[in-house]
Amino acid sequence: MNILALGAHPDDIEIGCGGTLLKYARAGHHVYLLILTDGARGGGSDTRRKEQLASSRIIGTREVFWGGYRDTELPVAREAIQQIEDVVKKVDPAFIFVNYLDDTHQDHRHLAMCTVTATRYTRNVLFYETPTTQNFSPTVYVDIDGLLEEKVHCLEAHASQVEKTNVEGLSILEVARASAHFRGLQGRVRAAEAFVPLRLFINVGPDHV
Repeated sequence: MNILALGAHPDDIEIGCGGTLLKYARAGHHVYLLILTDGARGGGSDTRRKEQLASSRIIGTREVFWGGYRDTELPVAREAIQQIEDVVKKVDPAFIFVNYLDDTHQDHRHLAMCTVTATRYTRNVLFYETPTTQNFSPTVYVDIDGLLEEKVHCLEAHASQVEKTNVEGLSILEVARASAHFRGLQGRVRAAEAFVPLRLFINVGPDHV
């Protein structure tokens, strides 16, 4: 299968669904990323792009697409919707993962809104959470036990962002571990990532009895 993950900024995808992408890639599926901004307000543009590419190599990503929008200025506009649609058509993904609609960061909200329209013909679309997500009540879980430290390694590749949680003494690595164990507890496993589906098809057939 082809899997497409969208993020408003470098490192959004890793914190939200990095373990799931690692699991897909390790199972032989093809993972693609679309990053809509360069995250320049959180660090230099070149630095953030290099960090994203380093993390993508750990995941085993086939290709990284860039939206080219300025950090904090991602619009809800026809141009952005079309850009997402073009990548969706090129990749033809079986699953899409993207930022959640209710979030305190406008880029996250706007990407989610654009994606709802751009993925209207995609069967499986799931929203992930980040530290700025609000009112997130997941109903879909992916067991990432055994992959949590690889997910943390992906986040370490975003070295300029590790300490930028706005909570003194708390790194994004600690946030990732705590979130994985919390969602794992909800799903009755050791570590998990959680999602809210826009659409999710359950395949029923001879191999799913």
